[in-house]
Formats: sequence, C-alpha cells, structure tokens
Amino acid sequence: MGDTSDPDEGFVLDTSRPFSRADAAKAKIKPSTLRGPRFTRLFSGVYVAADAPATPLQRVQAALIPFGENGFASHASAARVYEVPIPTLPDEHVTVTTAAHRRAHPGIVCHVLRKPRAVVMDGIGVSAPDQLFTELASQVSLVDLVVAGDHLVRHHPRVTPATLADFATTGTLPGSRLAARAASYVRENVRSPMETRLRMLIVLAGLPEPRINTLVGSGDGMLKREHDLVYAASKTAIEYDGKQHPAEQWERDLERREEADDDGWRIVTVVAKGIYRRPDLTLEKIHRVLLVRGEPGVPPHLSDAWRPHFPVIR
Repeated sequence: MGDTSDPDEGFVLDTSRPFSRADAAKAKIKPSTLRGPRFTRLFSGVYVAADAPATPLQRVQAALIPFGENGFASHASAARVYEVPIPTLPDEHVTVTTAAHRRAHPGIVCHVLRKPRAVVMDGIGVSAPDQLFTELASQVSLVDLVVAGDHLVRHHPRVTPATLADFATTGTLPGSRLAARAASYVRENVRSPMETRLRMLIVLAGLPEPRINTLVGSGDGMLKREHDLVYAASKTAIEYDGKQHPAEQWERDLERREEADDDGWRIVTVVAKGIYRRPDLTLEKIHRVLLVRGEPGVPPHLSDAWRPHFPVIR
C-alpha cells in the first residue's frame, strides 16, 4: 500500500516574514484568509502578517521571493539593505544572471547581468558595494551618488574611492560614466550626508576642496578641535549645523567656537536652508570669507557648475 501521508504535514510558516502563496498553501492557509485582514499583500503572490512591522528590508525580502535562489537585491533595493542614504525610489530591484530567470511583477524591476558581483548581507543576496555604486548611477544624481559613495567607504572597510572608480571604469553597466565621475569626488572619513552635500556645493562652485573632519589647534602644536571642513592655510572652518544637538553637545560646540576665536580661526556655519534653498548665499559668504582671509587658490569668480545640482528657492 502506497504512502498516503501529507508531505506538507508539520510545515511551519513564519508569517512575520514575507512568504509566497505556495508556502501559504503548505501551511494550510486558505486563499480567503490571505485576502482577509490578517495578512498584507506586498506583491503579486507575496504576503506577510498584517501586524509585522513594515520596513524597507521587509519589501526587499518580499521582492526576492518570486525569484527563489536565482535573484539578488540590486540598485535601490541593495542600497536599502546596506542602509545607504538615497532619495525615495518606489520600485524594488532584483538582478538575475539569465533572461530565463527574469520575472515580470508590478513594483519590481528585474535586471539581467551575466557575471554579477553579489554577496550575502543579513541573509539576503545583494550586489557587492562597488557594483551597487555603479548601479545607483542609473537612478540618482551626481551629488546623491557621492553621498552614497561616502557612506559605503565609511561603513565598509574594503571599499575605497579607488575600488569604486575601478569598478566603474572597467564595467559596462548603465551609468558607468557618471559613476566614474562621482567616484572622483568620494572621500574617506565623511560622517554625514549633509557634510557631503556641503562639500560638493563648495567644490562644484570651483573653490579649493577643504580637508574633511580635520583636527586643528593652537600655535603651540596642541591639536584640540575637529571641524567638518577645513582650510588650514587661512584658518577657516566650514561647519554644517543640523540644530538637533543635545544640550551637552551644544555646550561643547560653544567651547570649540570660543577656542577657535582665541586661535584666530573663522568658523562659517551652514544650516539646511543654506544648502536646499539658498545655496547661492552660502557660496557668496564662503567665497567672500576665503578671499578676505587669503586662502590660496580661491578664484575671483565662482563657477556656475553647482547650479544644476543645488537649485535656488527664493
């Protein structure tokens, strides 16, 4: 007599993570139940418990389910896994190695790349950081791409501006040319996206590139303070102030400013409005201060190359 046992007997489904309709059937969850209030449909044929926290990582996991072991998260989806700061992009992105594995699903963009560089991150297959940087070049602007590059270099020890540039210049992915240009602006030791944006505003305007998060001090050689962006020759520091510091941080910043004044330094403070709304006024001030203080290499007139990347909103 043949084996009449149910092969799915005892199958346990963790509904707090995205799952397929096929796995729901194995767990004896009826289609009518899937359509009810207990579950949320993330993509066609992919569900999760309605009370599971909705996170970017959850949607990436859901997007990979229709592809099984044949796909990995790429582009904006890989950026979300790495927690790279990028603009809000609505679709998820999955890359497969052959056209035969490509699947069409609303909300999921499927790419084909024969010889990808993929790694495992938090249990999820994702593009390697160097590949991700070039992938993002087809989705974001120059400045946003440099923000992503600065973040990858800071948080992944094997990633450097040089490795990002090498992948971009030797690869054939869409966006390689922009990625190569952006890689030339990527720097180490950058601590926030706004620091990157401020530096890019300055550099695209044709001003000398400041040193990043540099320790400076008094004439006796004592290194005492760190500033975001530094022009050592003219003792000028450019600082971004997000105005979200706790009281103790605010007090330390005040002490640093007083020490800077005593040492003959000039600190130019920039807030979000000076980058997102009135970058023109920010550049005018920085340019004027650098000229007055005699910083070498400052041009008499600013370039307009910053304008396409930092619109003025009056």
